[in-house]
Amino acid sequence: MYSPCIRDGSQSCSRGCCPVPFLGLPEPPKPNLKPSNTVAASRYNFATVTTSSLFPNIQFTNHESLPSSSDSFSHFNKAYPDFSQTHLADRVRAQEYYHLSISNRVCLDYIGLGLFSYSQQQAQYSSAATIASSSSSPPPPPPPPPPHNSQFPFFDISYKSTSLISEIAYGGKGSVLESSIRKRIMGFLNISESDYSMVFTANRTSAFKLLADSYPFQSNPRLLTVYDYESEAVDTMIDSSQKRGARVMSAEFSWPGLRVHSAKLTKMVASKRKKKRGLFVFPLQSCMTGTRYPYLWMNLAQENGWHVLLDICALGPKDMDTLGLSLFRPDFLICSFFKIFGENPAGFACLFVKRSSASLLKDSTAATGIGIVSLVPAKRLSQLTSDYSGTEMDTQQSSKFWVQEDDSSSIVTNSFSGPISAQQGNEEDNTSLSSSQRRQIEVVDHGKTLELSEKEAKHKEPLSNETVESGNPTECLEPGSTETSTREMDRSVEIECKGLDHADSIGLIHISTRARYLINWLVNALMKLKHPHSEDDLPLIRIYGPKIKFDRGPALAFNVFDWKGEKVDPVLVQKLADRSNISVGYGFLHNIWFSDKYEEEKEKVLETRTHGASGGAGNKRKEKSDLGITVVTAAFSFLANFEDTYRLWVFVAQFLDADFVEKERWRYMALNQKTIEI
Repeated sequence: MYSPCIRDGSQSCSRGCCPVPFLGLPEPPKPNLKPSNTVAASRYNFATVTTSSLFPNIQFTNHESLPSSSDSFSHFNKAYPDFSQTHLADRVRAQEYYHLSISNRVCLDYIGLGLFSYSQQQAQYSSAATIASSSSSPPPPPPPPPPHNSQFPFFDISYKSTSLISEIAYGGKGSVLESSIRKRIMGFLNISESDYSMVFTANRTSAFKLLADSYPFQSNPRLLTVYDYESEAVDTMIDSSQKRGARVMSAEFSWPGLRVHSAKLTKMVASKRKKKRGLFVFPLQSCMTGTRYPYLWMNLAQENGWHVLLDICALGPKDMDTLGLSLFRPDFLICSFFKIFGENPAGFACLFVKRSSASLLKDSTAATGIGIVSLVPAKRLSQLTSDYSGTEMDTQQSSKFWVQEDDSSSIVTNSFSGPISAQQGNEEDNTSLSSSQRRQIEVVDHGKTLELSEKEAKHKEPLSNETVESGNPTECLEPGSTETSTREMDRSVEIECKGLDHADSIGLIHISTRARYLINWLVNALMKLKHPHSEDDLPLIRIYGPKIKFDRGPALAFNVFDWKGEKVDPVLVQKLADRSNISVGYGFLHNIWFSDKYEEEKEKVLETRTHGASGGAGNKRKEKSDLGITVVTAAFSFLANFEDTYRLWVFVAQFLDADFVEKERWRYMALNQKTIEI
């Protein structure tokens, strides 16, 4: 029943470059042997090293007694001397994401992949702004030239009314722009075009629903998911599959460590009584708790006849290199991309379908026009101004879309204007709602088709092949055009996705090392905060999921408790963090299993969320999923630094002051009153 690769999987990389171990089912106890080499010893002693990174044997009961940032960083460097080798990430942040320093913003609500850098965006904006302002005033001094190789176009998305099957069969490479973006992304993810077809979707939720509406649940009636948190994308898939007759099952997670309940999941995956399988939806990492799940679950599911959807949206840059798709070949993959780290998280998602599995999918009226998109060049400023009445608000919105023209090329300078996410990274569902993303939500018109360029409008016909070759190819191609020659389709645009390039330049080991040290230092620092004068030595915070652990993910779920032991509302914690210029998220953990040992604790830990009255099938399962824990979430990207980590710790420590929340509430009311008087 178990995979023959178990023996080989036990010899996984000891350097920690693989973010997910290959094993996952319970192993027999191992003797307490001394590690045989230096690398193994460093892993073995990692918890000890981490606890010594911040004044060991000391508890902090007063937020004013915390060590300074410089002292803390000094102890941090002594505990983790290899952290200095990740200095390239600091350089990239300073040069390409300087808006983080200017705004003094700590962004801990992004998880996933950003395509472009802030400086890349600003260079295009400044160039186009010169063109836009020249018609009404004397031209200012020429802006600095865009970065080298910056011929890439920012772009828009356009919805397509088609089915998943049709898109796979006839979508092809699309326009030159779309083909180039597809090639860059698949190269970054190390996925071969000969093995997988790639479909652009409006967001993560659309990708999940698209697959649910196309998968043959009539003949493969089961849907099994492995998520310790509530996700709108997964809920949407569940609702769609239930309407098509699927039987839904969910993995459970054992309290208090929130590890997968291996015995229950094994029984669901490998039960001999259930001959007809279905779709196994498996993430490699929880984007809330940071728990990482072994590949073996995916392998076990495949061996028992399940089709596998691998959700890699929670993985960070370069973790994709460890997917091992040559060994584990899922039938479907879903990942998502946001625009720029620390900026508007609008973006798109990608659904990958293994070519040998494409024949499984069925056409469905529900699967038509529900989120498949094309990537198209952004509109010209002249086109936008003709669409609007010229009010101040309209001008501010349209100033984000323009094209700079010169004698040789056209530079499109709009980033994604697709659906705006309302949670971490680009997961456009309600997995975790972040404060910075709420502020950045804007209304964008997706319904309009790409307008003809000025030259096309003048000649009333597409530009010639010679024009395409001499200028920017994306300027003259309509989305979905079938008349473009094969030579033009194969001709690639130089797409510069600096966000991906920076991840490539820093490398997997340095990114993993940096995240490992920062997240474990924070866990250790948070656990040292204790309420003063409490009889039971009451901790200030509770962490859900893995604590200090070498191979935990760079995401954290926690709650703050007051001196009475009552939980502080995570939404309130998020709002107060936002006032301190720190962006965190909040979410809902569920599918938690309590053994008899923790039965009494169950009543204190779980909370029930109330929803409007509902009827119909599936209510029992819905009631079960409404039992869980609302938590504060923080996620570390490869651009996070020690100062970000320290500032979050200092902010949380303020709750040691019993009157902190009340003081902030009065201060907030005073600020509102002052605003009203003005």
